[in-house]
Amino acid sequence: MFYHFIRVVARFIVWILNGHLHVYHKERIPEGNYILAAPHRTWWEPILFALAASPKEFMFMAKIELFKNPILRFIMTHAHAFAVDRKNPGPSALKIPIKGLRNGNFSLIIFPSGTRHSTELKAGTLAIAKLSGKPIVPVVYQGPLTFGNLLKRQPLDVCFGNPIQVDRKMKLSHENEAAFDERLQKVWDQIDAEHNPDFHYVAK
Repeated sequence: MFYHFIRVVARFIVWILNGHLHVYHKERIPEGNYILAAPHRTWWEPILFALAASPKEFMFMAKIELFKNPILRFIMTHAHAFAVDRKNPGPSALKIPIKGLRNGNFSLIIFPSGTRHSTELKAGTLAIAKLSGKPIVPVVYQGPLTFGNLLKRQPLDVCFGNPIQVDRKMKLSHENEAAFDERLQKVWDQIDAEHNPDFHYVAK
């Protein structure tokens, strides 16, 4: 119930601040649960992705430091976010999303690079997809990268790609993980080029 409420609030805030959220190729999203995987470009992307893919409900990974604030902890917990220690992720970083995906409760929004300032993909996305049996839906954000430009009401574009099904027989070797990372990056590049080849992400 709280998730639905906070989504309405978020949609209203986005409309007030910008009013130009555009969603492309939503028809590519498969039935059932899936893993929404994106390159991390802004801190407001998770909100836009959740709005763009509604009415589906999502889980989110969030750094454990955010849960130290009691107000933030309440909001994030009731919005299906779960804490991950980036330095020592532990088994829960995989078990929680896999269980949620398998049980049919929620889909997952994940940023494989883990940070807006990193191009190194992590292996977690592949492992979650393999062990849950759910497809990965690549998605990119094109739009303002600073809060100032967001307030200038520049368009916010969310573009979905075709789902990727990971073979459950695939071994989680370093070679397979590296090959998958390269494949995912190419897919993101293709979606960017398909939507607007003039868009180039520069970390702020």
